[in-house]
Amino acid sequence: MNSTTAPSPVAPWKMQLPMWITVSRIAMVPFVLLCMLPNTFWWNVTAAFLFMVASVTDYYDGYFARKYNAVSNMGKFMDPVADKILVSSILVMMTYYQKIDPWMVVVILGRDNFISAIRAVAAADGVVIAAKAAGKWKTALQMGALPAVLIGEIPGYLPYLDKIGYGILWITVLLSISSGVEYYFAYKKGREAKG
Repeated sequence: MNSTTAPSPVAPWKMQLPMWITVSRIAMVPFVLLCMLPNTFWWNVTAAFLFMVASVTDYYDGYFARKYNAVSNMGKFMDPVADKILVSSILVMMTYYQKIDPWMVVVILGRDNFISAIRAVAAADGVVIAAKAAGKWKTALQMGALPAVLIGEIPGYLPYLDKIGYGILWITVLLSISSGVEYYFAYKKGREAKG
């Protein structure tokens, strides 16, 4: 006679771990911004390092949510919100120091708000929109471009690091527009499919 044993319950702290990681991404934003204030090389390096650490948490909150079966609606909501707070804060501060053009920030943040609205409408209509490749590439490139622009030149090693990062940020602007259009048509197609 075969007996089956029920899976052992997951410890409460493990269930809360993904949300803690997500919230930590938001909590790191003030420290990144404070490090950016002096606008000197080593403080910018520190700010870039903290930004990259915060960016890595975007992987681990999802990883532990799946591992411990701790996926929640609140987590699904907070994850992109944390990303937007982190990235938008850095972009605005970079605009203040004239490291990037204001219109680039307008396009990137405008796209993020547009997609948030599309997702909200799609959820209300029961339409599921899968993540798009352009959006994933935009996010990945941003995580590399922002630290590069933030650090600026590394004399003797990478004298054009900020220019390289600026060029990549240009690409993310184009991908922002492309992915925004993709999301709109994906929603329109999904709604038509539902009749």
